[in-house]
Amino acid sequence: MRLNEIDFGEAQPIEGYGPGFFRLAGEAHEAPVLIAPGHVQPWGGYEDGETLLALAGQVDVLFIGTGPEIAPLPGALRERLEAAGLGVEIMASPAACRTYNVLLSEGRRIAVALLPV
Repeated sequence: MRLNEIDFGEAQPIEGYGPGFFRLAGEAHEAPVLIAPGHVQPWGGYEDGETLLALAGQVDVLFIGTGPEIAPLPGALRERLEAAGLGVEIMASPAACRTYNVLLSEGRRIAVALLPV
């Protein structure tokens, strides 16, 4: 069996998470957090749709981590995001972190908004 180290280039994968935080490049970021190409910033949760809408045209897929368990996204928010052309995938935050890292390693145009675990 051959193991290869993953090269993320300039992108920063999610290194870990815990109660109320996500770690990137050795630094803990308080949740909820938005991780997008070139920046990491606080996210106001489901009420902060404008921050997510600003990603239109910059990413192909937006993952939304709903916390420790998968939960539905408020319908009005989903409609606004999809109307703006954002592909939206909902999953529990741990799964969103793993999926984000895999697609990031492939050089995909993605972002992830994460609620705390």
